[in-house]
This record gives sequence, structure tokens and C-alpha cells, in this order.
Amino acid sequence: QVQLVESGGGLVQAGGSLRLSCAASGSIFSINRMGWYRQGPGKQRELVARITSDGATRYADSVKGRFTISRDNAKNTVYLQMNSLEPEDTDVYYCAAFRNGEAYWGQGTQVTVSS
Repeated sequence: QVQLVESGGGLVQAGGSLRLSCAASGSIFSINRMGWYRQGPGKQRELVARITSDGATRYADSVKGRFTISRDNAKNTVYLQMNSLEPEDTDVYYCAAFRNGEAYWGQGTQVTVSS
């Protein structure tokens, strides 16, 4: 089992920044990919950004150039630096870890961007 604990969400004005953190614990030795997803009311959960164990990254088109995903392997933590936030970025953000074909999810953290 993998446990994920997210932090760093909150309320920010448009144009502002937030950094989300996701700390992984448990059976983390075979995690090959971690990522951030977001979901709003009545919408499907969508990929925001993901990073592999060797550092390769992928971003949703809507966040390219504004968000940066990174990982600190020594701390078993993944970060999402979000700059130039827009009201459309308002959602619940979920951390995910993928291991041996299974997906593990955090509890979610609310990000609200006011106009």
C-alpha cells in the first residue's frame, strides 16, 4: 500500500502562486510515476502534470509554461509549483502514485483562484 498526503492548497488571487506538496509513504520502492490531477464539480478528473522515476515530465496544455512538477526522492515528495494562476484553475487537486499497475490517490486539496 502507498499513502499520499497532500498539502499547500488554499485561496489565491488571479496571477498569484501556490505550491502543492505530496508526501508518499508505505510501499514506495516500486512507484514508477507520480502526478497531479484535478477535478471540479460535475467534471471528470483530468491530468495536470506527471513525472516518472527518471524525471520525465508531462503537462496538460492548459498549464504548460505556468506549472512545474518536481520530485525530491530523498523526501519521497512530489511538488507542483503553480504560477500565474487563473480562476479556471479552481478545482480539487489530487496527488496520484502508480505502482505495478495500481493507482493510489491522496485525499485532495482545494485550490481556489479569485478573479
